[in-house]
Amino acid sequence: MSAHIAFMAPIGSIIVWSDGAPRPPKRHRRKLSAWQSNNSNGRLIRKQGELGSGSIILPASFTLHEADQGAAGVITIRVHRTFSLETRLTFTIEERPAIGSCRVFDRAGDNAELVHLAANRRAAEEWLSRHGYPHAVLEVVTADEVAADVVEGRAAA
Repeated sequence: MSAHIAFMAPIGSIIVWSDGAPRPPKRHRRKLSAWQSNNSNGRLIRKQGELGSGSIILPASFTLHEADQGAAGVITIRVHRTFSLETRLTFTIEERPAIGSCRVFDRAGDNAELVHLAANRRAAEEWLSRHGYPHAVLEVVTADEVAADVVEGRAAA
């Protein structure tokens, strides 16, 4: 599936991307590392429309949270990958957020970024009480959103 379908997926979905190349054997560490950068998965945390400034136009893009790095329960590095809609990689939606789950965004508006996906609103509020996001916005995943995916043909992807 193209990047356009991944762009249309609901925020919080798990997206898998691939370049179609076969996985190299584990003993080929460099080849395997290069392959993993073009074949992985992540949670959709942000969508950004086309940007323009003067004669420069940047295509729409989306950002996936791929991994957290750290030790002893402390995250030191968050790995995010941003893809243009013009990428040649293929994308599939592996999982959508469940009905009733609650998204926690760092702020309101078009540039909001998902910082946590909780099982329900109460769990989101509890998580938020332990983390410092003073302008956070909570958004519950509704059945209407899931139904819109079915009507628009995205549920089978």
